[in-house]
Amino acid sequence: MLVIYWIMSGALIAIDQWVKWWITSNLALGETQSIIPGVLSLNHIRNTGAAWSMLEGKMWFFTVVTIVAVVAIVYLMIKNRQTASRWFMTGLALILAGAIGNFIDRVRLGYVVDMFQTDFMNFPIFNVADISLVCGVICILIYIILDEKDQVKK
Repeated sequence: MLVIYWIMSGALIAIDQWVKWWITSNLALGETQSIIPGVLSLNHIRNTGAAWSMLEGKMWFFTVVTIVAVVAIVYLMIKNRQTASRWFMTGLALILAGAIGNFIDRVRLGYVVDMFQTDFMNFPIFNVADISLVCGVICILIYIILDEKDQVKK
């Protein structure tokens, strides 16, 4: 069953890297192209930090955090492969994909390629890896909530 989660992570990493390649091949740096007017646009940017460009230029920090996170996630996935809930394992697989997707950019390019821009609100421009990270955290929160409910019932 563990292989399924690693395949999910690998597929998401591939999709993330393909979308980033497509953006850099088809949109000039800083160019914006509307997808859904007033809702979503593609905007090719380079991000050397985290969300809202926090810790901009601190590549060593992101490298250390990513390596520690990937090792911890792989350990948790292997350790819990027989007993963990689908919510927990899916969350870990999504976080793993997001961490590796952005790490590939940081190592290869020195920055992360971001492209999705919400036009209806001021929100950082993001990419597929970021979506994967957020969805992974949501899955783990759902797991925690469901686990707490099970503990209360006992």
